[in-house]
Amino acid sequence: VQLVESGGGLVQPGASLRLSCVGSGRTFSIGAVAWFRQAAGKGREFVAGFSWRVDAVYADPVKGRFTISRDNANNTVYLQMDNLKLEDTAVYFCAVRTSWVVKREVRDYRDWGPGTLVTVSS
Repeated sequence: VQLVESGGGLVQPGASLRLSCVGSGRTFSIGAVAWFRQAAGKGREFVAGFSWRVDAVYADPVKGRFTISRDNANNTVYLQMDNLKLEDTAVYFCAVRTSWVVKREVRDYRDWGPGTLVTVSS
């Protein structure tokens, strides 16, 4: 499985970004897909995830601001990020697992993309 994220960049607080994660084959139609992020000096944390059997779930810090979605025809999962805050600055990763159950722990995901950097700064 190959995953490649894109869409990161430098934005001001309150701005929006849409991250994309393109997967090989039918990557996103089998198991759960999630976005994680890792800020400098911190551990990797769950941001959002869903599967074909589970509605989207979000970490509390991003609820109401981030939206995860998919385009099956193009093997792409998106993370729409609105009203970005300074604390959203991090490298964002997409990850997949073979089970449809959405998990929030890094260890539960087998395949990862290289990440895309999001910097929120005034």
